Amino acid sequence: MFVAVVDSENRPLMPTTPSRARRWIKSGLATPFWKKGVFCVRLNVEPSNTHRQPIAVGIDPGSKREAFTVKSKSHTYLNIQTHAVGWVKDRVEVRRNMRRARRFRNTPCRQNRTNRLVNKHRLPPSTKARWQWKLRVAKWLTLMFPVSTFVVEDIKARNWKNGRKWNVSFSPLEVGKQWFYWELRKIANLEIKSGFDTCQLRQGLGLNKSKQKLSNKFEAHCVDSWVLANWYVGGHLKPDNTAMRSVIPLEFHRRQLHRLQHSTGHIRSRYGGTLSVGFKRGSIVKHRKYGVCYVGGWQESPTKKDPSRKTISLHSLGTGKRLTQNAIPADCKFLSYNSWRIAN
Repeated sequence: MFVAVVDSENRPLMPTTPSRARRWIKSGLATPFWKKGVFCVRLNVEPSNTHRQPIAVGIDPGSKREAFTVKSKSHTYLNIQTHAVGWVKDRVEVRRNMRRARRFRNTPCRQNRTNRLVNKHRLPPSTKARWQWKLRVAKWLTLMFPVSTFVVEDIKARNWKNGRKWNVSFSPLEVGKQWFYWELRKIANLEIKSGFDTCQLRQGLGLNKSKQKLSNKFEAHCVDSWVLANWYVGGHLKPDNTAMRSVIPLEFHRRQLHRLQHSTGHIRSRYGGTLSVGFKRGSIVKHRKYGVCYVGGWQESPTKKDPSRKTISLHSLGTGKRLTQNAIPADCKFLSYNSWRIAN
């Protein structure tokens, strides 16, 4: 394993070994910090060498799981398997159904407006969320490593039906990936390989890919991202680092006036939002009893001494399991903002 290094202005440098990073920290030459679950060090002095070797990030997109590998010619620095954002489509459908139901109620409502999205260049919400998630992970990696090239496995939509071509220009998949490629080219060089090319490269190295697509194994998805990165920088005939981290995005609920339907007695219960008693949801905090965890929702817990008492929920970073609902905000020390959790 290697430790990411940045200079005093947070510009990424070449990673270093854990032993050297410990010596830097002990002597005061560097300051340790965490970049959303990854341990890094920041140099307090000018680096002795600013030479940067070519580093490639291999990206293997998928519908349920995705893989990212950061690699140079000499070492494989990081393997990541992420969970895809797949809940937006269902949430949009529920919103549409509830909006249609409100139109049939015998209540005053505004008149219909013309569709302002006609002939506008836009991405569907579910497609946009999926590809924005990939872009966020890619940008997160560039903050820790001097990435020079992205190598992406190209995916294609099924463009034939009943013996004729269709849906070529209007497929959300095609539109989403082209937007993703456009954004990656703004960051670094982009190389695109087809799925057939990835298979040939993997078989040429004698590597096998697991058929268990939802497993947390290197052979499930990271083997393809490693092959793509190794194709560009070279240096290895087999993976030198198969350690992997799982990145799971946190699902935040929009603030709603009602939870789908109003409750009995027309009492509007609070639901959704992104703030929990001064903490942004998903933030990493340190509790004196539960240790390092992240913030969930909040609730009112009045007592005789404090009628306005409010508590927050804390969740485990590794499993996402709720640890408590009654944590006092004053007992939590804020560490960092966060929008996903990392499980080793």
